[in-house]
Amino acid sequence: MILAADISNAHITLGCIGSRGVYFTSRFATLVQKTEDEYAVDFYRVLELNGVSAAGIEGAVISSVVPPADFAVTRALEKVTGHRPLVVGPGVKTGLNIRIDDPAQLGANLVAGAVAALDRYTPPMVIFDMGAATTASVINRKGQYTGGFISPGVRIALDAGASGTAQLPRVALERPETVIGRSTVSALQSGAVYGTAGMLDGMVSRIAGEMGEPEEELTVIATGGAAEEAITALCHHPVIFDRQLTLHGLWLIWKKNTRPDPGKS
Repeated sequence: MILAADISNAHITLGCIGSRGVYFTSRFATLVQKTEDEYAVDFYRVLELNGVSAAGIEGAVISSVVPPADFAVTRALEKVTGHRPLVVGPGVKTGLNIRIDDPAQLGANLVAGAVAALDRYTPPMVIFDMGAATTASVINRKGQYTGGFISPGVRIALDAGASGTAQLPRVALERPETVIGRSTVSALQSGAVYGTAGMLDGMVSRIAGEMGEPEEELTVIATGGAAEEAITALCHHPVIFDRQLTLHGLWLIWKKNTRPDPGKS
């Protein structure tokens, strides 16, 4: 088994994963001022809490969209596991056929998600990664990564509304009882929750049209947290929510670039 770290703008998701699946996951705030020793202590504690010995870890892999945090997390994982982590980026074997203008610009988390989706599901497909930003990855019937879109994440949109206006309050990301809000709070929540679900539905329809594919034949996958899972449940299109999609992709990429001990899992 290995440790996989997905570094996003808000959180670092650390997962212990092997051939039998994900053993545990944990989340840490992404703090670029944190030192490698501070991260290493955090990672050791999580292993201990979950009854996993660092001596049994065969390697580590990282996907990151926060370059200033990369060095500290990389060194911390190396200290904990005794193995230099594989950092997903240009030059790393992924098996993904990327057909965009500049493949080197594709985020490592999106690469990992696409690799996992192709392993688990059937193209053509759209993969929504819902975090600080909501991103879509489009994979055609041939299994080629052809592009996508990026929009502000639902939490960022809510925060921007509160910080950028004089009278709109900060509200919790919760589903209101009705689409039509009867107060400022419920109206904001409706716009965030139902508005995001409607945006996803609308973009799926537009993407299917551009691809020349029937909407009902497009596999729609999403990954993110609990709040994002609740939002995708409101979509009219069937959405497969796979919370561990990125970690599974990192595991597959690590295997493709490493020769693990066949006696370990």
